[in-house]
Amino acid sequence: MKYVRPLMLFRDLTKRDALEHGRLLGLDVGDKYVGLAVSDPDNKIACPLSVLLRKKTTMDLMAQDFQKMISEFSLAGFIVGYPFDRLRNNPDAMQVKIFIDDLCKTGKLEGVKYTFWDECFTSKNVELLIKPLNLLPAVSKTIIDKFAAVGILQGYLDYFNRRPELGET
Repeated sequence: MKYVRPLMLFRDLTKRDALEHGRLLGLDVGDKYVGLAVSDPDNKIACPLSVLLRKKTTMDLMAQDFQKMISEFSLAGFIVGYPFDRLRNNPDAMQVKIFIDDLCKTGKLEGVKYTFWDECFTSKNVELLIKPLNLLPAVSKTIIDKFAAVGILQGYLDYFNRRPELGET
């Protein structure tokens, strides 16, 4: 996997031919689960996809799942939620970095571009929205993880799609 700056990933997308236009995968990395969202083919709208169980022992299987998604959805890169908290050392930030390092060590995602995007309150926002529904905890957790990934990816897409001058070289 190769880290690229958020703007560079977006510019790579805009330079592509319409026939080879790639989509993006949003990831909300938690200590037990990884929520996933995928962009539409035009990279305007994020849609919930699934939740993967995160275990150090299953990182190879998770990398294989990502390989399948790359092929199935013509993915051009990953937008990984990251808690940009400059005021203190954030253990959630370490979890995200460890996850990316573990994925890289599998060697199965060589050349896949990823970038970090602020996940500022995405899980909390979804949690507050679904609280009145009184869902079972397991159902609630799955929804929170998926839609937190939607919030991360949609934030990225909105930022760059509202500023077309950023796509220019």
